[in-house]
Amino acid sequence: MSLTIAALREAPGENRVALSPEVVRKLVKGEFQVLIESGAGDRSFYPDAVFEAAGAKICDRQAAIQGADVLATIGQPGKDVTDQLKAGQTLLGLLQPLTDLDYVQELADKKINALAFELLPRTVSRAQTMDVLSSQASVAGYKAALLAADRFSRYLPMMITAAGTAKPTKVLVLGTGVAGLQAIGTAKRLGAMVSGYDIRPASRGEVESLGATFLTTSVSATGEGGYARALTPEETAQQQAELAEFIAQNDVIITTAQVPGRRPPLLVTQKSVDEAKAGTLFIDLAASELGGNVAGSQPDKTVTTAKQAQIIGAGDMASQLPASASDMFAKNVQAVLNAIIQDGKLVLDVDDEVVGELLATTNGEIISSRVRQAMKLPDRQPAKPAESTDSKGVD
Repeated sequence: MSLTIAALREAPGENRVALSPEVVRKLVKGEFQVLIESGAGDRSFYPDAVFEAAGAKICDRQAAIQGADVLATIGQPGKDVTDQLKAGQTLLGLLQPLTDLDYVQELADKKINALAFELLPRTVSRAQTMDVLSSQASVAGYKAALLAADRFSRYLPMMITAAGTAKPTKVLVLGTGVAGLQAIGTAKRLGAMVSGYDIRPASRGEVESLGATFLTTSVSATGEGGYARALTPEETAQQQAELAEFIAQNDVIITTAQVPGRRPPLLVTQKSVDEAKAGTLFIDLAASELGGNVAGSQPDKTVTTAKQAQIIGAGDMASQLPASASDMFAKNVQAVLNAIIQDGKLVLDVDDEVVGELLATTNGEIISSRVRQAMKLPDRQPAKPAESTDSKGVD
């Protein structure tokens, strides 16, 4: 029998869906069965009829959960889903494996195969097509710049009118990864004067290629694989002091520095927030229950300071562009499926450099080295290769 891939309606407030009609059509063409919970795509403007036309079967929530060999999800599913999962089923999504270790252990105890996008080794070239964090960060950065244009009290571009000339808005983007570069490019296209900052000097070329100014401090922290390493307390204090000067000179500050599974670095101190002039807009893409890049930011809320600066906790920006975000998320899901399904069967190679890290649990065992480290478990030993047995003919 062919494998069954399913997607559910996400929790309230999450507008994305884990499978798009385009990907469903490809899966069906590949002889997979696809189950979509009724209404799963409504908030992404993909009604049930569109999924049906792509070849999916529309069903109720229970049928989708129980019938799935692989259940694709945006966020960590609730207890109503987890309780219905059976041993041998596969769960794929943003499962919070580094911040909710109890949940990982629960999945292991139930012998669920759990593949968490947060664990993907993103520097491995063949993992790029699976990189949900990057695809969704691109959406978030674009949307953050649009949010700045919408919420800032002045024009972003220079405007020459009969009533006079309006100066362009100064936009500073802190963190020039995928989200930051998208925010820079979009703000630049909207006509703002844009600057970008990153503790990795190698980012200069990317920022300047978008027509923005690259700002530097005396703190440099390029880590393994080109990613930023954690700063020491002394480096953090020095960085914050030097950033304060840049922040005071700008009208809109978009912060994008996130560390999967850990508290995001504080880039904008309370002192910088308190001293920000009236109308200054802070958009914090790192805002979550773990904290944010801007002191005082709160997820999904706007905080107004005593001096009338605004801090927008914008950690859900990808969900605010649900159709495009769902399309890219679904393609990342498809890429993972291509890696773990061979000849129509699910093959989870725990010693594969990509799948083995993406895999939080399988067959009751914690697999990912990062999760094992977080749970203080000893390093997992790879399986020993089978001994070669050369058969010789008998005379």
